[in-house]
Amino acid sequence: MSWASLGKQGRVFVSNAQPVARLSAFNGAPATEPIRAYAGLGSVPADADNEYRAIADLAASELERTGGLQRAVVAVATTTGTGWINEAEAGGLEYMYNGDTAIVSMQYSFLPSWLSFLVDQENARQAGQYLFEAVDKRIKSLPEGSRPKLVVFGESLGSFGGEAPFLSANNILARTDGALFSGPTFNNTMWERVTRDRDPGSPQWLPVYRGGENVRFAADAADLAAPAQQWGRPRVVYLQHASDPIGRWNPDMVFSEPDWLKERRGRDVLASTRWIPIVSFLQVSADMAVSTNVPDGHGHSYVKAVADAWAAILEPPGWTADKTARLRPLLNAQTGDPPASAGLPGR
Repeated sequence: MSWASLGKQGRVFVSNAQPVARLSAFNGAPATEPIRAYAGLGSVPADADNEYRAIADLAASELERTGGLQRAVVAVATTTGTGWINEAEAGGLEYMYNGDTAIVSMQYSFLPSWLSFLVDQENARQAGQYLFEAVDKRIKSLPEGSRPKLVVFGESLGSFGGEAPFLSANNILARTDGALFSGPTFNNTMWERVTRDRDPGSPQWLPVYRGGENVRFAADAADLAAPAQQWGRPRVVYLQHASDPIGRWNPDMVFSEPDWLKERRGRDVLASTRWIPIVSFLQVSADMAVSTNVPDGHGHSYVKAVADAWAAILEPPGWTADKTARLRPLLNAQTGDPPASAGLPGR
């Protein structure tokens, strides 16, 4: 693939894998150079029989060519509309396995996510599904004892596409070794179903699903430890803040009060917040335009809790709580030029 065909965000992503020297210094042991494979919209002819399937197959082939299938962990990342990937989620994984990782992704749109969400939802869904299937097929071709762990992740519209290959929570548990979805949109199919079927008494902004057996929601790191019962495997984590308008926005709230305003308020939502027909919908819509321009841990900004989430999902060999604490301040959502932030939803 040519450098130009990767697109701006693809070029940023592949060139910012964590350096070996940095990983070695952090872990106190010689590191392996991480692998990042990516295919942009310009990688295949636009008139291909199935453009997104062709791009996904090309990305998976690049993953295989570079030796990614021999790594300890292979991660399938679904991007936001512009092709952006949260660097905290990618880099955090590389730190935890000292570079013995391979991350693969692809671009499906040129539009910022707020436009892509309106006109490209099906493209995001196809990209997530085709890419996972292409990677999963190659992993399953390996002898069972030599297969890497397979995880999926994505933020915002990336979480929407990342869910696409899986019809239900049971399906993602059967086909992966874990998943991290941050800042899910109100339209995420699996997220919506799990939230709707939450255990009685748990709030919409921080639901408990089937006692937290495999799927858990967290607004901050401490939430990952609840409920106290044993956490099974594989593990799926949804990072979501009560004040994130991306997940709260829903056309239904024009004339219907949402559960998150009927129930006890989230930690960073004012107790004085009240639902007003039409007005509340417009307020949340306006909030989306600035949802990333807030401190980490609020709104649509997900960085430091990513370290705790990956540690909980995978429990890497030799990883400790002290390493998680040291990793948090090293993580950043972006490298290189910051992505254009335009609100609905995400970047």
